[in-house]
Amino acid sequence: MRAEVSAILGLDVPVIVRLGERLMSVAEVRSLVPGSIIELPKPADEELDLYINNKSIGHGVAVKIEENFGIRITFIGDPAERVRAIVSDLDAGGGVSEDDDAELLATQLLGGQ
Repeated sequence: MRAEVSAILGLDVPVIVRLGERLMSVAEVRSLVPGSIIELPKPADEELDLYINNKSIGHGVAVKIEENFGIRITFIGDPAERVRAIVSDLDAGGGVSEDDDAELLATQLLGGQ
């Protein structure tokens, strides 16, 4: 299991910052052109959602870093939740087969935290 832990710690996982979402009809989507604006039903000063492997793990506020955007984390779930977000993706992809194996792997990744 130690080799799995070392390999997993080196994996890249998708980090997603969700600005907002809304439903649109197919007709509305078809009418989109460059320059179109899609209004999101979320106040501009509300925090952004932070996801790992499409699982919510926290939120924060948008920041500008030189010419790039970033997120300043204001809340993040406990380490076990973050590890479970990673491990559950491995479970779906065949890397971890049993729930007990996933929990053991999560415990080892936490390293006593």
